[in-house]
Amino acid sequence: MKQLAKHIVATAMLGSALVSASAMAEQKIGVVDVQSVFQAMPQAAEISNNIQMEFKDQIDEVNQLQKDGQFYAERLQRDAATMSDKEKNELQQKIQGVREQLAEKGQPLQQNIQRRSNEERNKLLGLIKQAIDNVAKKEGYDLVLSGNAVSYSKEQFDISEQVLSQVQKAN
Repeated sequence: MKQLAKHIVATAMLGSALVSASAMAEQKIGVVDVQSVFQAMPQAAEISNNIQMEFKDQIDEVNQLQKDGQFYAERLQRDAATMSDKEKNELQQKIQGVREQLAEKGQPLQQNIQRRSNEERNKLLGLIKQAIDNVAKKEGYDLVLSGNAVSYSKEQFDISEQVLSQVQKAN
């Protein structure tokens, strides 16, 4: 009786393994390297240039403050031996003022640039997501995985080129 129960359990397990293997064979799985698709998009290169142009005046102002601070610091270091205490103090106050202005303007500028970069990047990632959905529906994929989440896959499962061409058609 125990022998019969063992055979029934073993047969059931073998049968379920065969059914699940055949069910998996029927699924169509694709892999997309989102990062490479993003980098291959012409819009990705434009993002940096557009943001640089958008914040050009503020960037130039911060760069000028950095140059001024560096000039004052070099002058203090170079000429300290020949300067009076009053001149040293004035120069040190100028350096401190430049540092305060840099802190006041530099960090908010950096945060604004980062925020705008993220906004633009998220727009492009949305386009990529739509392209993945379109390719998956059109080609009948049951599952599409990110290339970062997969350790290995055959090239036949990579649909990155199809997604890239879909994104390029959308623009």
